[in-house]
Amino acid sequence: MDLTGGWLLPAAWAALAVTIVVCALRASHDPRALRLGIVAVSALWLVAGAAANAWMLADGSTYAGFADGSPIAFVRDTWESLVVPHHHVFVGLLIAGEALAGALVLVPGRAREATLLALIGFNATLVVFGWGFLVWAVPLVTSLALLRRAERLRSLPRRPSGGASSAHRRSPRSHVPSP
Repeated sequence: MDLTGGWLLPAAWAALAVTIVVCALRASHDPRALRLGIVAVSALWLVAGAAANAWMLADGSTYAGFADGSPIAFVRDTWESLVVPHHHVFVGLLIAGEALAGALVLVPGRAREATLLALIGFNATLVVFGWGFLVWAVPLVTSLALLRRAERLRSLPRRPSGGASSAHRRSPRSHVPSP
């Protein structure tokens, strides 16, 4: 399978992946890192995912051989016998899913958390296409999980922090006088 754009697409994947990893490592303490990481995730799926796959589909790429590195015969055989002959349908669904994920990850709160969870699952399952995908999946799955955690922490209600005494932390029963 030849990539449209030659070296440009892998360079974009690498640059966006590095941005996601670096931002994810800082996201729980730096709101700007969280925002930049989320924008990079969106760009990865909208531009380097959906748009690139749409371009390759329009260019005539059939995605033949994509599953050749799979250690699972079922994956290799099913890919060649089902996906390749009907690649317009399957890659069209992939493009729609990537575009949806790229857009929904920009929506804060539960939509973002659910989208990040879906992207974690998507990237984790890439290893069925070959062990080489571990190089991509491990850092990206870890980074997406860190971004999801930072988003979840950001959306939790804030507790007052200044000057809270231990009386504020007692249970309601502790205020009942003893006999």
